[in-house]
Amino acid sequence: MKPSSSCNNTFRPNFFARFAKIDRRLRSGSFGIGPLLLLVAACTSQSSIPPHFDAFERIPIHIATIDDQRIAYLDVGTGPPLFLIHGFGGSMWQWEHQQRELARHFRVITPDLPGFGLSDKPDIEYRPDQLVGFFTRFMDALHIPRATLIGNSMGAGLAMAVALDHPERVDKLVLIGGLPRDIRAKLTSPIVKRTIDTRTPSWLISLGNRLFGGWMVTSVLEELVYDRSLITPAVLERSNRNRRLPGIIKPMLAMKQTLGLWESGYALRLDAIRHPTLIIWGEEDRVFPSSVGHELHRLIEGSQLQTIPFAGHIPQWERPDLVNRLLIAYIHP
Repeated sequence: MKPSSSCNNTFRPNFFARFAKIDRRLRSGSFGIGPLLLLVAACTSQSSIPPHFDAFERIPIHIATIDDQRIAYLDVGTGPPLFLIHGFGGSMWQWEHQQRELARHFRVITPDLPGFGLSDKPDIEYRPDQLVGFFTRFMDALHIPRATLIGNSMGAGLAMAVALDHPERVDKLVLIGGLPRDIRAKLTSPIVKRTIDTRTPSWLISLGNRLFGGWMVTSVLEELVYDRSLITPAVLERSNRNRRLPGIIKPMLAMKQTLGLWESGYALRLDAIRHPTLIIWGEEDRVFPSSVGHELHRLIEGSQLQTIPFAGHIPQWERPDLVNRLLIAYIHP
């Protein structure tokens, strides 16, 4: 559903308040609708995986079977291998501007993590250690013993976790808007805070998705990017296709419940990372402010920090030319 042009910022607080009241009447103690979860549908059937990824050019989509689950991924270029790892609620589309440029220098592998995008949505807990195990088995399936890991947001958290548990598998790390310690305390985005706090049942999320999903796509994208002129009709249409993919609500709800395991485990060990690490942060990040990037820089010994002006939480999408130059200069042997 395409959002109406009459939906403006003054309407949004009333929208959240009204839907939150409905939720509270239905479930005592719940909070809000979990806006990010409205981006997806609550059915459980498998998605069909298209043969191509359409960005600047058509790129074949490959399928690997890991633990009896299909994983959709892109694999372009030759040279030293690197993985591009998307964030919570994201997909390979977050890296569309990196495919052509990075493939001139590297072998670039871009998966949809299990539970997201075009990949299967297994009924698991989505604990951090489970995702680490999946990722190393994915590397094994591609016969890649060691690689550079580039992650955005939650994907940066996964990259750090792999480096901590399997340091021999990681060459370099690049953390773009990375996952910090004390996530809840450091969030500055009201939408993401609502997502973490909500206990709304999946059936109500599904109802909200059908009624307001298109409008919510716009709202979430405006929270993630600084330059809202980039949110074109084509971007909205693609994002609406993503929210309609089957089976993604349960993985997102499950992953949200595992934040405590991140805080009590990997987050306490971030200062043990010894890999060469580049931290990239959007100066206008509304999810985690740039001060969080400076904190991560202090935690990881020997790391480098580069802030990106006029960019939000996904700077590799907003300022691809600048970010690509930084990546190539840092990773290239």
